[in-house]
Amino acid sequence: MSEVPPTRMNQQVFKGKKKAAETGHGLLKKKADALKVKFMGYAKAIAETKSGMASDSSSAFFSLTQAEYAAGNFKQKVSEGSMTARVRVGAGIDNVAGVKLPVFTYYETGAATDNASLGLVGGGKKIQLVRTKYTALLQNLIKLASLQTSFVTLDEAMKITNRRVNALENVTIPKIQRVLDYIERELDELEREDFTRLKLVQSKKNAEIEENQKIKDAAAAEMFAMGITVQEGNDADITAAYDAGDDADVVF
Repeated sequence: MSEVPPTRMNQQVFKGKKKAAETGHGLLKKKADALKVKFMGYAKAIAETKSGMASDSSSAFFSLTQAEYAAGNFKQKVSEGSMTARVRVGAGIDNVAGVKLPVFTYYETGAATDNASLGLVGGGKKIQLVRTKYTALLQNLIKLASLQTSFVTLDEAMKITNRRVNALENVTIPKIQRVLDYIERELDELEREDFTRLKLVQSKKNAEIEENQKIKDAAAAEMFAMGITVQEGNDADITAAYDAGDDADVVF
């Protein structure tokens, strides 16, 4: 604070800084609240998705066992077929209060399958059930991956935002306020010094006036004791107190 000159200009500058800091604090507080609401929503969605993952995965693996029992070991035939992906994962971005969150989506490429002949001998319905079960499981896995990735990103953004809010609330704004208090105290002290200085000057002037008045009164009393009368005013004649007969005649 000692490095800040206590002037009116600096006072206005720091008032502007305080107002900007308070505005930023309010905006960041609203952002933190919005992120918190979204964070709780992601946490709830993750919990619900995970709760159904156990039953979906067990059901999918059990259906695979049933299909192998009904149609035999068809894994070799599947691996010998085309490996073109029928399902891909798309990546997008969701903007939440200025925070970009990754979003993964499930979409089918439309590629034809070479395993259509599987199950003709037997177990066709079981193999189709395996496809359905694993497709649903894959969709839930992609959804869970999207939710958890966004959850981690959102958690990091919340920590950064909360640190900024705390820094403004507990460090920046109090520091600016202390500087403003210091400038205000110094300006008040300067005003008191100026007032005291003016009082001293006025008292000296009054003392000089009183001293001059005393001198004038003493001179007037001395002249009165000598029998000399002085007329006051701008038109006073200083020779009126003298008699012309007192002086001898001057002959030229």
